[in-house]
Amino acid sequence: MAGHRAQWKGFLKVGEVSCGVALYTAASTSDRIAFNTINTATGNRVNRVFVDSETEEPVPKEQQVKGFEIDDGRYVLIDPEEIAATVPDSNKTLEIEAFISCGAVDDVYFDKPYYLTPDRTSADAFAILRDGMKADKVAAIARAVLFRRMRTVLIRPHGKGLIATTLQYDYEVRSATKAFESVPKIKIEGEMLDLAKHIISTKIGEFDPATFDDRYEEALAALVKAKVEGKSLPKRKKVEVSQPNDLLAALRESAGLSKKSEDKPNRTAANANKGTVRQRAARGAAEKSAVSKAAPQRKAG
Repeated sequence: MAGHRAQWKGFLKVGEVSCGVALYTAASTSDRIAFNTINTATGNRVNRVFVDSETEEPVPKEQQVKGFEIDDGRYVLIDPEEIAATVPDSNKTLEIEAFISCGAVDDVYFDKPYYLTPDRTSADAFAILRDGMKADKVAAIARAVLFRRMRTVLIRPHGKGLIATTLQYDYEVRSATKAFESVPKIKIEGEMLDLAKHIISTKIGEFDPATFDDRYEEALAALVKAKVEGKSLPKRKKVEVSQPNDLLAALRESAGLSKKSEDKPNRTAANANKGTVRQRAARGAAEKSAVSKAAPQRKAG
């Protein structure tokens, strides 16, 4: 890739077929606005210094080593050479262990994406593997030592090349069951469900990353500009959370079925289509149902 430096070079291998490949970073945060830490008394930039937690004296770099806490205040010291010795031997090969369906891996395991490209002498072997995966609609699971660690990688066809996404290990992914255990069991039905389906149908669209702006980054840029020009920014509007007793009214307003929403144009998602005949029929049925039905209460499951 012109203008980009490969993060890793090696080989992609399946069976007796192999090809030279390179990994390039597919996503980067280097263009985000970055701040420095400043001493307000002097206006000078602050440097980070490591200090002893007890003596509060600065510790020079040559006296700093890694340590693992085994007890309160007791550490096992690990030398850099010992850490380096634990890194698995690398044969610079992404060894494909299995082919799986493209949707078989839950994206909660996704870590970081890389573009995988062939070297000049391996274009044919690379194309055979890429097109074979496209034809069978499969992805590949491979393993290799990348960036000083053994990593599992999901490889998928992407345009003229491949996307290699490093995966989190199972012990690194926290339990969804524990995360959702406090969510109450509530069953929504009747008019509320019809209105929700109707609202969703009016906002069906396509994902286009170019239409989604980084509002936080834009807000930071506006803040910096305002500070430079001596101006103030407007205060952020408070978001009102929908309460259970107001939820039906909010749904009706969102669906365009309340007096309050009659003067407001309907908002649609980026690139949303106008709806198929089936979608328009569904919207008509939902509106008719919403007018004719009494609103049932939420039922605890």
